[in-house]
This record gives sequence, C-alpha cells and structure tokens, in this order.
Amino acid sequence: MKINLIVIGKKMPDWIQTGIYHYQKQLPASLNFNLTTLETQKRKGKNSEQIKKLEGELLIKATKGSNLIIAFDEHGKQYNTKSMAHSLSNWQKNGDNIALLIGGADGLSQSSKNTAHQLWSLSNLTLPHAFARLLVVEQIYRAHSLLANHPYHRE
Repeated sequence: MKINLIVIGKKMPDWIQTGIYHYQKQLPASLNFNLTTLETQKRKGKNSEQIKKLEGELLIKATKGSNLIIAFDEHGKQYNTKSMAHSLSNWQKNGDNIALLIGGADGLSQSSKNTAHQLWSLSNLTLPHAFARLLVVEQIYRAHSLLANHPYHRE
C-alpha cells in the first residue's frame, strides 16, 4: 500500500511544513506515505484556466502507479473521520496505491477531476491552499490512530 499526497506548490509557510512533518513522522511505515510537491506554473501571459490545465497535466502524470485517485475539490463529497478511517482500512486490506490530489491556488482542472475516481471535499469553508495539505496529512494520521485504538481521536 502507498499513499501519495500530490500537491501543487513548493513554497509553503514554515508552520505548514512543521505541521506536515509532525504528522508525517508519526505515520507507520506500512502506509508508505509520500508527499509529492509539484511546481506552481508561472502566471505571466496565462489565464486561470491555462494555469489549471498545465498543473492538471502535472498532477495526472504524477498519479502513475496509483489504482485509486482521490481529488480534493470544494464540490466533492464530505467525509467524517470515521468514514476516512473506514476508507483507510479498506485501502490497507486491498493493498491499494492511493493518489490524493490538491490543486494549485486556482483549483483543479476539469481533466484532473475527470481522472479522479472520487472527489472529496475537506470543508464547506474556503481553506487556504497550504492549510488543505496540512489538514489532509492530519486526517490520515487521525484515521490511522482511530484504527489503531490510539487515544489521539476523541469523540
């Protein structure tokens, strides 16, 4: 099993990097978690749709070897932590290689959404791009801790 969080944008605030590292180092090696950061496309001479298209091509290319692609999009389905833990359990049982996609500041291209097997929403709120990746890593850790009966998750 592998979980590959694929994101657009390499420059993140230090507190985001620190938070991601904090949760990432607590994940078990069996999850084979990886964070793949791809370059933000240069805006000069391009509109939002062109940027999303170029970034979408990079995201799709980075999903090679994944048998389940989940894209995070504001119009996707919302899950709670227990549902995410259930998904994580199924991925582990099936030995799935998961690609989780977070687009750039302009969002995901339509081709990225069409390539994804599932669209998930993190919140009805609009979240800062950098915060979304931290939230995903924390929720993977939280789902794992729930499955492991670790006291991190409380109801």
